[in-house]
Amino acid sequence: MAGSVLFDAPGPRAIVRNRVITVVTLVALAAVVWVVYSRLNSRGQLTAEKWEPFLTPDLWRTYVLPGIEGTLTAAAVSIVLALVLGLVLGVGRLSTHTAIRWVSSVVVEFFRAVPVLIMMIFAYFLYAFYDVFPSKHLALAGVITGLTLYNGAVIAEIVRAGVHALPRGQSEAASALGLTWGQTMRSILLPQAITSMLPVLISQLVVVLKDTALGYQITFVEMVRQGTVIGSAYGNYIPALIVIALLMIALNFSLSWFATWIERRMRRSRKGPAPMEAEPLDMIPDRSRGV
Repeated sequence: MAGSVLFDAPGPRAIVRNRVITVVTLVALAAVVWVVYSRLNSRGQLTAEKWEPFLTPDLWRTYVLPGIEGTLTAAAVSIVLALVLGLVLGVGRLSTHTAIRWVSSVVVEFFRAVPVLIMMIFAYFLYAFYDVFPSKHLALAGVITGLTLYNGAVIAEIVRAGVHALPRGQSEAASALGLTWGQTMRSILLPQAITSMLPVLISQLVVVLKDTALGYQITFVEMVRQGTVIGSAYGNYIPALIVIALLMIALNFSLSWFATWIERRMRRSRKGPAPMEAEPLDMIPDRSRGV
């Protein structure tokens, strides 16, 4: 049996032991699922009556569709603004001007350190205090502000990492040809870096979509909030949250498919370096998840 670069191939005893552990784990998981199902069923949360409201158009028109609209609106605007902000800050961190580089670094590190929910709440009350937006748009503005600032800072780090991942010989050759730093960045480095960064950017865009649920805390009408409203109105919290979870998964898969399709189109029309893996994002300390 062929070995692995990480570990030796298991022997007969190890194979038997692994199979026993697998069977025991599956049995334990099945028992846990059965216990959860039994508890929910005993409380009447899985009866047909709890699911019937989702067969009526009024529930979807009144609760679900407004939640989907709010989630997609906040995610779309935040994604566009975060991409623009991240590109500007990422290039700023690579600038040859010390002042621009330091200012960009401070902004990136600050907004990566502040939890997303705190930024949403702060923006919400700041806009309300100074009457910046109409009251019906305050929650949306707060959610977009928090998502844009945090994800813009993360995307800036992705941009910086993508440019640094390119061979140094390219920038040195451009300098030898007499190109300025701006010309080198705009014409040579950024086009290749953006192509290689696409897988990591896609994973970050999915994070933006999921984090719109944090707007629940500032009364933003999005999918998770509407799911709890449905559960309160119809007394079917579990079915409502299951339906909302399935819808959120469908939206995430749709966003991933669309972003992957764009990636394929870009790669067919432009030759670039091998793509960055999504794992490097794990090396960037995520200091916004403590709330």
